[in-house]
Amino acid sequence: MMNIANSFKVFVVCGCLIGVLTTVGCKQASPPGGAGGGKGPPEVGVVVVKQEPVTLTTELTGRISPQMVAEVRPQVGGIIKKRLFEEGGHVKAGDVLYQIDPATYQAAVDSAKAALAKAEANAFTLGKKTERYRQLVAIDAVSRQDYDDTEAAFKQAGADVENGKAILETAKIDLAYTRVTAPISGVIGRSAVTPGALVTANQASALAVIQQLDPVFVDVTQSSADILRLKRNLASGGLKGGGQGQARVQLMLEDGSAYQHEGALEFSEVSVDQTTGSVTLRAQFPNPEQYLLPGMFVRAIIREGVREQAMLVPQRGVGRNSVGMATALVVGANEMVELRMIGTERAIGDAWLVTDGLQTGDRVIVEGLQRVRPGVPVKAVPFAAKAADAGGPATPAKP
Repeated sequence: MMNIANSFKVFVVCGCLIGVLTTVGCKQASPPGGAGGGKGPPEVGVVVVKQEPVTLTTELTGRISPQMVAEVRPQVGGIIKKRLFEEGGHVKAGDVLYQIDPATYQAAVDSAKAALAKAEANAFTLGKKTERYRQLVAIDAVSRQDYDDTEAAFKQAGADVENGKAILETAKIDLAYTRVTAPISGVIGRSAVTPGALVTANQASALAVIQQLDPVFVDVTQSSADILRLKRNLASGGLKGGGQGQARVQLMLEDGSAYQHEGALEFSEVSVDQTTGSVTLRAQFPNPEQYLLPGMFVRAIIREGVREQAMLVPQRGVGRNSVGMATALVVGANEMVELRMIGTERAIGDAWLVTDGLQTGDRVIVEGLQRVRPGVPVKAVPFAAKAADAGGPATPAKP
């Protein structure tokens, strides 16, 4: 009997301990929003979207090319006697660059002068004889045949004079070509020959190359699809052009710095490259300091136009669903989270250009997205003001 009583007491004590532990555990597991008090709906940072004018730009890669390029080649053959320019220096059109040995060409000029003088003397004699025979044939003192022969010889002598003049002019031109001059003004590169080298007329290799570096051209390529989209937007009124002037272009250099001078779009190619499906665009930039060198890789930022009613949403507030469609979480009526499917056209800075799915005044969640889901209540706080209160830099809603 005593063993039964002791066992009963142990059972009662264990039951009491289990009851106490259960009560304590239930109190600790009570939800924050229960009778013990709660924190309320989660707080999220939002931006209010609105329509505003936005300047649209396109960034394209390209390379620098000189405005004009001239390859210097000799037009007569001979031995180079002198080089009269400094490599890498500036030359003006007409400056003498090389002197070819002119001895043989000077001799040709002198010979042509002598031949011309001989032809002129012969023509003078035959002219006088023809004049006398004209008077004598009138009184039948000479035969008509003799007069005709004399007149024909005089005309032939006149032709010899004209031929002599042409030969002399050709010899003078060849003599002038022994002084190889600059065809354009610009910066001349290294010389491919030295004094004593033999050159020939119109040879394949150039003696030197002259390039005009102020201004310079920037040739970039853009896909034909982008050009069609731009033209449609301009035609529909979605974009407004930059006025009557040419489109302005900014340049980013290879080291990431911005070029200080602004350029202008000159023209676009009239045909599409069949291999790449792109069109070449050419912009012109001033280059007084000659920072831009031919062949340099650059990025050109072309101003397309202004979209008067554009809507920008920070990229951190835009996600993608399982099929790749753009989505955004919006604080809707009764402070409930709504999922919106939106259309995006392009990235502008750190924002997306949204074309549909949102309206002016919508509050898009850009902070606290990991704590909410569609259909739950939230407390919306302006994102910029929230960042400033936290002591950090304010992040604007628009780039």
